[in-house]
Amino acid sequence: MHSNDSNEAKTYRKGTIRMTMCLWTYKRPFHYDGDDYEVKYSFSFKTYTSKLFCNGALVDESTYSLDDGFKEVVHKFQSTSQLNEVTVSVGYFSWLNVGIEVREAGNLIYESHPGQDIFFASKKIEGLGISDNSLEASEKRKLQREKWQKNKPSILADISIGAAFFVVAKVTGDLTIAGFTGVVLGLALVITQRFVKVDLLGGFAVFGTIMLLVSAIFSIAFQSEYLVQLKGTFMGLISALTLIVDGVFNKGGYFGSRFERYVNSPIQHRYFVLGLALIGLCMAGLNYSVATQLTEDQWLTYDTFIETPVYFVMFFMLVWRAGKKLEPPLNQ
Repeated sequence: MHSNDSNEAKTYRKGTIRMTMCLWTYKRPFHYDGDDYEVKYSFSFKTYTSKLFCNGALVDESTYSLDDGFKEVVHKFQSTSQLNEVTVSVGYFSWLNVGIEVREAGNLIYESHPGQDIFFASKKIEGLGISDNSLEASEKRKLQREKWQKNKPSILADISIGAAFFVVAKVTGDLTIAGFTGVVLGLALVITQRFVKVDLLGGFAVFGTIMLLVSAIFSIAFQSEYLVQLKGTFMGLISALTLIVDGVFNKGGYFGSRFERYVNSPIQHRYFVLGLALIGLCMAGLNYSVATQLTEDQWLTYDTFIETPVYFVMFFMLVWRAGKKLEPPLNQ
């Protein structure tokens, strides 16, 4: 009576153990032929799952891997009292919300969000070329997954040091102590690296530790926690100066080639390195403004939760633009 919409969907049967953590679940109920139906759409870091229930009983379930691209989920069923097949389409009508459309024999009979296009997100992604399912694109996604697995320990190390800085600063109210805590953890990371095979220092943990040490020493020498707050400004200015030297005098050959391997995407080296220097200057100025205009507690929140997302938005925009710089003209 019930069927899955695609052979590509991984349908988890009763008794299967799931190892993924659900981040959010959308619930979309509807009524059909005297029965109460509900779609529960959830996602994790690696998969997204859609379940169709009828009067509380599971009718259909489909799980897709995010590594295989993004697609709408379609559930199909046939009511015992009706001859026509019913399809339930599930998709994003915005970047943050999910809707459903129910059709009987191809005719639309219900919309959870009337007038909204539940294919909005997939159309946007397709327009950007992200959902390309060609062999070349699949190989690229595979390489990116391998790169992520390689870089994940160092990224987690970066996050851990940042989280420790935030917690100590919140508990003690002393940014100098928090700075030295970050320094100690960074040094412990360097020592640990000698005994483990995974790369713990490939991110920005070492550079961040050095800047925390400089900031903490300054704050002790001048008895000012304010200088600890300026660590983002110091980092931005020093990194920008280093990148400008490489971009102007070496055409971005040093940092550009290394970042190219890290992002696993071809980029125009000089354009990328000079763009990264500009981002560093912007982040330095932004940190300085927050440190001087807002309270210490507000700066701490910015430093822990806002600064990094803002940086990554600008960083990936730069990666995209630097990649476009390598594309050949249309008439060639």
